[in-house]
Amino acid sequence: MESSHLHVPPAEGEKLHACDMCGHRFALETHLQTHALIHSGEKPYVCITCDYRCSQMCELKRHKRTHTGEKSYVCDICSYSCSNSSSLKIHFRTHSGEKPYACDTCEYKCTSSSILQRHKLTHTGEKPYVCDICSYSCSNLGYMKVHFRTHSGEKPYACDTCQYKCTSSNSLKQHKHIHTGEKPYACDMCDYRCNQPANLNKHKRAHTGRKPYACDKCQYKCTSSSSLKQHKHIHTGEKPYACDMCDYRCNQPANLKKHKRTHTGGKP
Repeated sequence: MESSHLHVPPAEGEKLHACDMCGHRFALETHLQTHALIHSGEKPYVCITCDYRCSQMCELKRHKRTHTGEKSYVCDICSYSCSNSSSLKIHFRTHSGEKPYACDTCEYKCTSSSILQRHKLTHTGEKPYVCDICSYSCSNLGYMKVHFRTHSGEKPYACDTCQYKCTSSNSLKQHKHIHTGEKPYACDMCDYRCNQPANLNKHKRAHTGRKPYACDKCQYKCTSSSSLKQHKHIHTGEKPYACDMCDYRCNQPANLKKHKRTHTGGKP
């Protein structure tokens, strides 16, 4: 007796189609075929505005928003907006405090896999991004973009309270602490607080006694790069600090302050 077999669709959520390269599973064969492009290296989706190519239609849609400036995904807690749902999901972790990506070498945790990959370079010492103007190299593209502005002179970030401009959003954020009076950086060994992370690092060396900056002309060592830079004026003869009331010039800001008191009658 001939039996008949009915085609039964897979149960909802069941993933019958597996990638033979990585084992990732999909509910639909078309999704598996799209996924396979990642392994083949084929990039059939092309941007009509620039040379960008990719293997996934969703990636192309996301990329196109970089041309239109569209930011349709908006955080319901703050004013942050972005062009794709994955970026919004990562951003939301800054509110929730969730850090699901952990370094297997140290205790570092972060909000995204890309940030974790950049962090891991700090352990390997790898610096794949190299400036084509000077010898600077770094571990991620973001740092390189900021560094390149030191050559181009571009300062796209401007303070809305004063005329300060800078090369990165992080520098602007730190600068604004000057206006707000906020001191978010706290020493874990005493009550010291400050508005710049560099100042906190310098302060901590007062506890440890560490002086990592050394002069290559003499045996002078100090706790900060700015102190070393000022010290080197002694060797070069440079006098960059000028009095705005007379022709006096000197190589240390402390000497300039002392000199100015001769004009003010000893008042600082």
